[in-house]
Amino acid sequence: MRVTENIRQGLEAVKSNLLRTVITCLIITIGIAALVGILTSIDAMNSAIAKTFSRMGSQSFNIRNNQGLQRRGVPGSTISEPISWTQASGFKKSFDFPSEVSISRNAQMTAKVSYKNKETNPNVRVIGVDENYLKTASYELEQGRNFTSNDLDLALPVAIIGKEIANTLLGQSGLGEVVKVDGKSYRVAGILAEKGSSLGMSGGDRVVFIPVSLSRMDFNNGQENYFINVAINEINQLDPAMDEAYLLMRRKRGLGSSKPDDFTLTKSDALANDAIDNLKMVTMVGTIIAIITLIGAAVSLMNIMLVSVSERTREIGVRKALGASSNVIRNQFLTEAVVICQLGGLGGIMLGILLGNLVGFGLGTGFIIPWKWMLMSVMVCMVVGLVAGIYPATRAARLNPIDALRFE
Repeated sequence: MRVTENIRQGLEAVKSNLLRTVITCLIITIGIAALVGILTSIDAMNSAIAKTFSRMGSQSFNIRNNQGLQRRGVPGSTISEPISWTQASGFKKSFDFPSEVSISRNAQMTAKVSYKNKETNPNVRVIGVDENYLKTASYELEQGRNFTSNDLDLALPVAIIGKEIANTLLGQSGLGEVVKVDGKSYRVAGILAEKGSSLGMSGGDRVVFIPVSLSRMDFNNGQENYFINVAINEINQLDPAMDEAYLLMRRKRGLGSSKPDDFTLTKSDALANDAIDNLKMVTMVGTIIAIITLIGAAVSLMNIMLVSVSERTREIGVRKALGASSNVIRNQFLTEAVVICQLGGLGGIMLGILLGNLVGFGLGTGFIIPWKWMLMSVMVCMVVGLVAGIYPATRAARLNPIDALRFE
């Protein structure tokens, strides 16, 4: 009952010093909003990253030449020789682990696709792929067919295009139509299902796949570099498969026992984990900013409570003369400080959720309710209120009732 009475008196004190209280609440609101908003945004980014890389398959890995990183994330020093067609195709034929193996190469990263009098921006990726690439890279067909062994063996001019390109150039159905990619003609054999936005990007829908054998002729940039994707049938066999692929790739690269690795094996989920780890620094910086703001709010709140004690000295004397103990007076002022902090914290939580979810909606992750951060914010406000109110409350409790009654 005493707590309820203290809260009621705290709310009355808020009303009587409305302007100063509102200013203090705003400072607390900004601090909590920064804290909740940043942490909610981080949650949204983590969700977007997880969604992006889950589409790549959690039971797959890729092999590429060493581009400054050695096997499984060990720092390296130089960029190694590209993986050749002979090495990639030899690996695919020799790897007998239960899996799907695909070979691909980046043919053109800034291509323009045209159809009749329409054309895309020059930001389309052209990738040479084989018949297994869609599965190993977690793409799905919405219309049409995948590449066949006949397409690859004869290097037929057919293409599978991304959903965004199909919508821009062809409308509802463009199967069988002939599009031009940087002036070269290809008949549309398939249209990919929409990948959607991930981390604000939709590159998976701005892509053209052509047979890898054809890409070697139409987009010969002088130095071919192939990538190998491997999708394992059983998730618990991923590590043994990577070990076997590692040994096989060393043989295909002609690496003796004394030579270091010049290629990289990377799990699909390892890329996501690296991206998530990079967000930890953002979280730390945002938290520090919020803490500094809350320290300023605590100082402001302490000042308000000291002024309140000074203005209510006579009231404190009357209450003590009527039998109120020092503990009762101390608890009253502590409760007032906590009430002010919780009011500011409530506004900060709502504002922080709004700001964080604006980022979430931009990333396509939907609405996020950060229960953990909300609970933490309530606890932080409680601590700030107690720390800021302890000195003014103690000062009020120590007032001599006779001197307080004489105060004008």
